[in-house]
Amino acid sequence: MLPFRAADGRSLGGFSAAAVDPGDGSLWLLSDRAEPELVPIWDLSGLGQRPLRLGEPLPLRDANGDPLAAPLDGEGLVLDGDDLWIVSEERRSPQRPAQLLRFDRRSGRLRQALPLPQPWRAAPGQGLAANFGPESLTRLPGSPLSLLLAAERPLLQDRRDLLRLLEHGPGGFRPVGSLRLPLPGPLWGLTELLAPPGGGLLGLVRGFEPPASWWAQLLQLPAPGPAGTVQQPLARWDLLAIGLPPDNWEGLALGAPLADGRPTLLLVSDDNFNPLQANRLARLAPRRQAGCREGSVAAFEGGDQSQ
Repeated sequence: MLPFRAADGRSLGGFSAAAVDPGDGSLWLLSDRAEPELVPIWDLSGLGQRPLRLGEPLPLRDANGDPLAAPLDGEGLVLDGDDLWIVSEERRSPQRPAQLLRFDRRSGRLRQALPLPQPWRAAPGQGLAANFGPESLTRLPGSPLSLLLAAERPLLQDRRDLLRLLEHGPGGFRPVGSLRLPLPGPLWGLTELLAPPGGGLLGLVRGFEPPASWWAQLLQLPAPGPAGTVQQPLARWDLLAIGLPPDNWEGLALGAPLADGRPTLLLVSDDNFNPLQANRLARLAPRRQAGCREGSVAAFEGGDQSQ
């Protein structure tokens, strides 16, 4: 488990997204606490062997360097040079709309706030449901920068099994194909997307049943298609069956390869500042290179959970 407190005694937690800096391999965790911040982990070499040391938090501020006027509730994170891209969750309130935000990575100050396209905005019978996204943000391979985001659950005007995807690039927002994603219950949802270098997408799906039952699945997804197309998951793995503890897993990032060359995934859980939950960091690796498309749970193995 990750620490519950920083060196100065402040509480830590609420980690709703994670991103790895490809330059130095550091892992950055986005906390959706009342005063939002990013917490770096500079060295992951001791993951699973010794307690990890978290770096000094980077507070997120408005353009003037003052605390943000309204809670941010950031749910997705992408690092791009000196920029931090964060997607904030809809609350169906003029004070707290869903937005794509760009912050300065050095100072934590807001550089740009982009409202989502009209179909995603709150209106009678349409838009994002309160507290149901956007929950996912990932960078698509290639240049210039192109970001892909998705909600936790379908928009109010859409079918209950149809999850829209939205891309943002140099020309602004544009709709892309949707995912047909049947979810087992009303408290299930997509909590993160990741576009690995090899192509396609990976999706993290979470389920919850009060008071404290959790599920987590990893999905293999096709690359986003043109607007109007609908695609389905290619494979699905039960993460609890391979050893992840039941908890609120929300963040997904690409880790460093293992010594044998296998790629790894890093997952982080959000404790919601709830004493019954925990801040956890886990690493997954494919058990074998061939057969991952079969959807067998044995295709992945968990390991190196932080202590």
